[in-house]
Formats: sequence, structure tokens, C-alpha cells
Amino acid sequence: MAKARPPRRTLDSYTIKGTNKTIKACDCVLMRPSDSSKPPYVAKVENIESDGKGTVKVRVRWYYRPEESIGGRRQFHGAKEVFLSDHYDLQSADTIEGKCTVHTFKSYTKLDAVGNDDFFCRFEYNSSTGAFNPDSVAVYCTCEMPYNPDDLMIQCEGCSDWFHPPCVEMTAEEAKKLDKFFCLSCSSHDQKKLQNSHAASRPSETKMGTDASCDDV
Repeated sequence: MAKARPPRRTLDSYTIKGTNKTIKACDCVLMRPSDSSKPPYVAKVENIESDGKGTVKVRVRWYYRPEESIGGRRQFHGAKEVFLSDHYDLQSADTIEGKCTVHTFKSYTKLDAVGNDDFFCRFEYNSSTGAFNPDSVAVYCTCEMPYNPDDLMIQCEGCSDWFHPPCVEMTAEEAKKLDKFFCLSCSSHDQKKLQNSHAASRPSETKMGTDASCDDV
């Protein structure tokens, strides 16, 4: 008669092998890839279980890096961006290398410093169809691209839109020295308002010199 398998039991936590770090369900972890030349995989722990013989496995939900997705990496994808996929798996807990943090996009952009174990997620990803949720995000600048937190952007004081310095014919060094910035559209609009005011009221030279305009931009 075949021996009955020992029942699996759910564990509240697991200490990562060779470390003093403990993981629990809902924690994010770095998992060792089969190809040592590749970076660690990022996953969210769904549950931890033991087979009663000392073997511990974790059910995980994988995060995909942009280059692992069907569409591949695009210009607006951040270096630390990952997508929460619908791909679940059961893995040996021995393959866990460490803990990491997957931030919301908003909280990631507010970090004072980004560590090696910091990532961010703004999309869910369907691994079979390549579809994203949400399927669209806000775009900025004249290039109409989604925001990449790795890229320097400057905000217009007039319309509050954000722009990449090269897209407004400016170097990063020049952008960093700005106290205020007005995009071409806002500068032209304010200049037109100034000209209309001049035509209507014919103000003196002194009055025009103190008029609130974008002359210093």
C-alpha cells in the first residue's frame, strides 16, 4: 500500500536561507533565475507552505520587467519598472535571494533615494495577450509620452504641463538652473495678451516695463 503523502500546511512566515530576513504572504521578493547572467526575478508572495518534510515552497505572482513583456521595453519605461502579471507559480523557497519593495508609481516618485531593492508598478499585465491595465496613462510634453521617473522634466508655470528639456531645445544643465519656466505656447499666449493690451490702452513705456509678462523667460 502506497504511503500517504504528509499533508501540506500553510506557514505564517519563512526566514530566507542564509539571512535573518523573514518573509510573509504579500511581501515582494527577489528570486534567483536559472540563468545567472540575468537579474533576479521579482515576485509577490501569495502564500508559504511546507510539505512536512522540511521542504518549503512559495506560491508567487510574478512581476514582469518591460523587456520580458510581449511589447518589450519602451522609451517611457523606467529602469526599475515592473508589471504585476497574471502568471502564478509554485517555487522552492530556496530560490529566494532577498526581499524587495514594489512601490506604487506615486510613492516611487517621492523617494529621496532609490535603492537596489526598490521597484515601482503602474500596470497590470496579461502574460498571454500582452494587454495592460490600465490600457492608457497620462502623457506629457510635446512628445506626448508617459512620464518616465528616470528622466528630468520641467514644469511650465502657465499650463502646469511637464516637458523634457531637449524637447524645448534646452540642455539638462540649463533646465536645472531655471527659477521659472514657461513653455512656448504659454509664452506666446502671454505675449499676445500683452500686445492686445498695448493696442487697446497704449500704456506708457514705464507701465509696459512693469506689466506682468513672460519677458524674462
